[in-house]
Amino acid sequence: MAVNMAPSLASLQVAPQDRESLQLVWQNIQPDSCPHSYNFHTHTTSSDGRLNPQDLIDQAITIGLKGLAITDHHTISGYKIAQNWLQSLKKSTPTAPLPQLWTGVEITAKLLDTEVHILGYAFNPEYPSLENYLQRKAPQDKMAKASAVINTLQEAGGFAILAHPARYRRSAQELIPAAADLGIDGVEVYYAYGNPDPWEPTRDRTEQVKALSANYNLLHTCGTDTHGLSLLRRL
Repeated sequence: MAVNMAPSLASLQVAPQDRESLQLVWQNIQPDSCPHSYNFHTHTTSSDGRLNPQDLIDQAITIGLKGLAITDHHTISGYKIAQNWLQSLKKSTPTAPLPQLWTGVEITAKLLDTEVHILGYAFNPEYPSLENYLQRKAPQDKMAKASAVINTLQEAGGFAILAHPARYRRSAQELIPAAADLGIDGVEVYYAYGNPDPWEPTRDRTEQVKALSANYNLLHTCGTDTHGLSLLRRL
């Protein structure tokens, strides 16, 4: 069984835009890191999820998550509510173990004339050009190009990650090299494509995506892509 070597965040002084701490976690991600230690793909009622942001944080605390990101589609309003809720919890219970919440978003883009989703993390939410992607709707025309999305997230100080690369019309073998050529930072390697209960990464696709990602020295992430009422699975 793989051992979860991702570091505890208890001793790290981290902020929602702290790239270094997030990269350190990702460099040690294992198949069993998600969903009980980390979860980097979640949705709230601010986009198409069923959990409100406060309930999502409360559930993350109950599960014992060390760190997570809310990746609503084309908005960070859910993240802001959740971050404020976390801050209030820190004030009321300063010694309680609370998860680290990084900034996150999921943006629809075009790659090889195919609609894909690009996840952004640890970016400055106040970066001016990013506002164009936070209008609660998919970008159009030049803004929808994967290169533009990747560049904007990186200019905002964040990471750009190709979400669930084995779910699209074009294959992972085509999309990952194309994304790497555009300078993407990483790939969502550990993903449960069939919505199993309990959640676990789909083995054959994970092995394929992980090998492709490693060929291009990309970061590996994990997430449940939660849209329902449980952070432990997708629906």
